[in-house]
Amino acid sequence: MKIIKESNQSQEELNFSGTNIYVGIDVHKKSWNVTIMIYNQYIKTISMNPSPKELGKYLRKNYPRGNYYSVYEAGFSGTWIHRALLKAGIKNIIVNPADIPTTNKERLTKTDTVDSKKLAKMLSNGSLQAISVPDTKQEAIRGISRMREHFVKTQTSVKNQINALLNREGVEVDPKYKYGRWSHNYINELRKIKFTEEAVKYELEAEIELLIFIRKKLTEILKEIRRIITETEEINKIIKLLLTIPGIGTITAFTLYTELWDIKRFTNKDKLASYVGLSPACHNSGEKERVLGLINRHNARLRNLLIESAWVAIRHDNALTKKYGELLLRSKPQKAIIRIAKKILFRIRTIWINEVPYIKGNLKSPQNRTITHALPEA
Repeated sequence: MKIIKESNQSQEELNFSGTNIYVGIDVHKKSWNVTIMIYNQYIKTISMNPSPKELGKYLRKNYPRGNYYSVYEAGFSGTWIHRALLKAGIKNIIVNPADIPTTNKERLTKTDTVDSKKLAKMLSNGSLQAISVPDTKQEAIRGISRMREHFVKTQTSVKNQINALLNREGVEVDPKYKYGRWSHNYINELRKIKFTEEAVKYELEAEIELLIFIRKKLTEILKEIRRIITETEEINKIIKLLLTIPGIGTITAFTLYTELWDIKRFTNKDKLASYVGLSPACHNSGEKERVLGLINRHNARLRNLLIESAWVAIRHDNALTKKYGELLLRSKPQKAIIRIAKKILFRIRTIWINEVPYIKGNLKSPQNRTITHALPEA
């Protein structure tokens, strides 16, 4: 590093060319806590406005011509900060908070300054693993998928509220709607129910109106998903391939695409299984090893969908039916189906990478042998 500074020279003549400036950012909505490290030494910690542009301006003013590196934890702020920092000339990465080791002392004395210092330190010594960041289009499509999931959960909540109201008022459902619950006719029947108190009638009507609104939005979201699939060649190609796998429907295939978006970023099947949450947690000490079940860290959307798909797949694919039966000889149904889900995940990876459709049934057929050759046992 060459520093030129004399009494009659201004700060602008400082030259940090070739010097790495490491910045740890503890991100909050109203302010950022920023720690700067140079030569493995803490230089300063400052509080500033939550602005990538201001941070870039500050670094260029105080450490001109340096190589700027920054890091912050994934969270509520999303990825816009990452893109803005890159635009400001700062090489930024985002890390998973779960990947940041925390000592007991740090848990007891957790502050924004401690967090930003730790991030800066780990960035400077190269011990951080960056998460993959989707581009704006991929992120927007994923937002549609997650919005649909949110509306589905809200719809379930409203239905539960209506059931709770009926139970509270002692209203029994007509047996003919036992398997046709929430149909148009059933909702009309609900509206005909008479209550002693008008407030109860109002409450039920409000819940029904909310349910109808959510249903309408879900229909609109589904149309938008179909439009995206139809009009985007790459997505359409991958979705068609995924639909050849038993147990995978359009929504599941779309969710798989939006959450994974680039299957090749997982360099091997174990990393993919770990991301989804189908890898076992284990504790190894000396000669003793304990398998603790599935890891807590996972993508809940994908893991739940794949397990649901596995239950469907074993009824429609003879090869998976046979595998499931073999697993039942030494495992409980819940563990066996997880193994099937993992097997389906590996098939998804192979089919996606090789761009060859899956043929269900006899795995020993020539076409299937080509497709499943790289598929390891779950």
